[in-house]
Amino acid sequence: MLQNCHLCVSWLPELERIVEELNDNIHRDFRLWLTSMPSGEFPISILQNGVKMTIEPPKGLRNNLLRTFNNLNDKELNDCKKPEIFKKLLFSLCLFHAIILDRRKFGPIGWNI
Repeated sequence: MLQNCHLCVSWLPELERIVEELNDNIHRDFRLWLTSMPSGEFPISILQNGVKMTIEPPKGLRNNLLRTFNNLNDKELNDCKKPEIFKKLLFSLCLFHAIILDRRKFGPIGWNI
């Protein structure tokens, strides 16, 4: 997995060469995962030969928390020695994560002011 490929524009031609050299001798279960923000410099051949996925965070704190807690079941929440403390800690962590994601939309103002 190569993350944030958009931050290394000068290396993208080398990545394109490496991807083109991948041939049928590689293992059938091999996958190359790349993450990137939208970029005009990203090689077209890599985009054309891959499967593209988009993941966007939900809009707002409420929707973010709902998405997180909809993916949990009661067994996961109660399957520990101290479920009440765990639930409070989990909620705090999920709320913090939702706030961080929501503040990103404000750019530098979300962190500096």
